[in-house]
Amino acid sequence: MSDRLIHGLSFNKELRFIAAYTKDTVEEARKIHNTSPLCSAALGRLLTAGAMMGSMCKNEDDLITLKIDGDGPVKQMTVSADAKARVRGLMYDPSVELPLKANGHLDVGGGVGAGMLTVMKDLGLKEPYIGQTPLTTGEIGDDITYYFAASEQTPSAVGLGVLVDKDGSIKHAGGFIIQLMPFASEETISHLEETLANMNSVTDHFEKGESLENLIRGLIGDFEIEGELTPQYHCGCNRDRVTKALISLGRDELDKMIGEGKPVTLHCDFCNKDYTFEIDELKNILSQ
Repeated sequence: MSDRLIHGLSFNKELRFIAAYTKDTVEEARKIHNTSPLCSAALGRLLTAGAMMGSMCKNEDDLITLKIDGDGPVKQMTVSADAKARVRGLMYDPSVELPLKANGHLDVGGGVGAGMLTVMKDLGLKEPYIGQTPLTTGEIGDDITYYFAASEQTPSAVGLGVLVDKDGSIKHAGGFIIQLMPFASEETISHLEETLANMNSVTDHFEKGESLENLIRGLIGDFEIEGELTPQYHCGCNRDRVTKALISLGRDELDKMIGEGKPVTLHCDFCNKDYTFEIDELKNILSQ
């Protein structure tokens, strides 16, 4: 199954949903950052959440950033996404490993620990919207569920999953966000609570070959798809942007670099690309 994201409404329009399959997106992140299985699961969950939350933005230029600061060994993760579900991410230490939990699952919560989730939305206004809530479990899905309820006053259910294969590659990844509309009936709410309580993990459904449509149908019943996107890992950095970053340093700093007589290399942490500028290139930038 290729990466895809769908969003829409339940048949009675009392619930809205987003569901995403993100195996290739998370695998690309794993390759770029050389993540351990635990870190693949942690960053993969946050990337999937970012893709879904980014798709909720109304304008193409809108950006959303999710940042987790925890007291566990993972320490920090950052993901940014746009309205097309294009995401990029990085983490403080991609090599963290911990013993498996008693149920045999990766201990993402133990790796993240206690701390804060920060959500920043750049919607083209003078100031970005910033919401911050404490981490509830460090398992990412629970923490974003709490964020929606506490910061945006939107009752939500968030499910996220990453299944790492024996060779360390990503076998499955994906998730869902289901949100109650203000006029949702008690019957609808009770039904959703029951189906969520009886649900297996997201990746269990993908392991069985279920589609996103089947996953959502099992949770909310019949629905209408309003749109579809293709999530992907996308950094967006290029030589022109890096050149502009050099120019922003100012003439004095560029003069200092040229005076040292060595090429300058700038590194992008999101995609692990290096951009090297020779002395003649630096002189040309300075003369502009």
